[in-house]
Amino acid sequence: MRGGERCLEAMCELYPDADIFTLVHRPEYISETIESHKIYTSFIRNLSKNINGFRKYLPLFPYAIRKFDLSGYDFVMSFSHCVAKDVAVPAGIRHICYCHTPMRYAWNMRNSYLSKLSMPKRLLAGYLLNLLKKWDRKTSAGVTSFIANSKNVQRRIKDAYDRDSTVIYPPVDCSRFILSKQDDGYYLIVSALVEYKRIDLAVEAFRDFGRKLIIAGNGSKLAYLKSIAGKNIHFINNVNDIQVAEYMQKCTALIFPGEEDFGITPLEAQACGKSVIAFGRGGALETVCGLDNLMPGQSGATGVFFYEQNVSSLQQAILKFEERRNEISPQVCRENALRFDRPLYQKSIQNYIQSVINR
Repeated sequence: MRGGERCLEAMCELYPDADIFTLVHRPEYISETIESHKIYTSFIRNLSKNINGFRKYLPLFPYAIRKFDLSGYDFVMSFSHCVAKDVAVPAGIRHICYCHTPMRYAWNMRNSYLSKLSMPKRLLAGYLLNLLKKWDRKTSAGVTSFIANSKNVQRRIKDAYDRDSTVIYPPVDCSRFILSKQDDGYYLIVSALVEYKRIDLAVEAFRDFGRKLIIAGNGSKLAYLKSIAGKNIHFINNVNDIQVAEYMQKCTALIFPGEEDFGITPLEAQACGKSVIAFGRGGALETVCGLDNLMPGQSGATGVFFYEQNVSSLQQAILKFEERRNEISPQVCRENALRFDRPLYQKSIQNYIQSVINR
């Protein structure tokens, strides 16, 4: 249950009779609220015995999403970071796309993906990404209107699709978290363990840094991260929502080393009254109030930014936090998170849907 699933879950509460269409589905990781709906999957699900390998079929995703039959529905909402926005919608039916980001592979993280490949694979992948980029821009025309999950993504939508969008921030279920001043002496990461999250940077920074780090999550980089970790770094797999809340309530601060489209995790930590040490780009600039760069309307600091994705920069940010942590109020952290609370998201999204239908 990551950010995209949290958005979907809140929508499922608003529209309990809605059907769900998705490329792949892993019921063991999805909430009961989502599972209570009728869920349809694509043929991608049947191509591999190991569902974790579905990403290698990326070139087939556009074809798979178009195979869904949405005839008979009155309204379509897509949650898209890859191909969902190109679902075939019957003529005359409104289609709102809640865009987590234009396709990362083809746009803002293209070089990061290609740099890890050998030259022959890089050439082939580059050719395929060029095709996907053209396809991604072209298919944006099938969307009635766009919602962006952040100002950061709003700018990407404009650059990639030349379309305007309305920002509605993803929901933070603040009721799951309680304000806590307990500190058990460890820093925390809660994340999918995949390349662009840059968990490797945090592992390298903490390895010989004399501080304890707990990493909660699963993903394709787990084995590699364990191989480079020191004894002060601990991995916790398959954590549920209750366990995540407990780890956050007892941590010293949350480490957020990657560039995210938005990023719900820093706000969940702040809902517990915890500070965030974050890379100062992307969505974190909209969710974390930095010690040295408070913006108008921000009542106080909730964390520290570092601006270069290297070990030294992250370590310096941690040292700054430890030196000045008394300037960050747990209450201010929670108040900042409450600006993104789940009921506010639901009200905003329901009003927006109605306005589009009325149009």
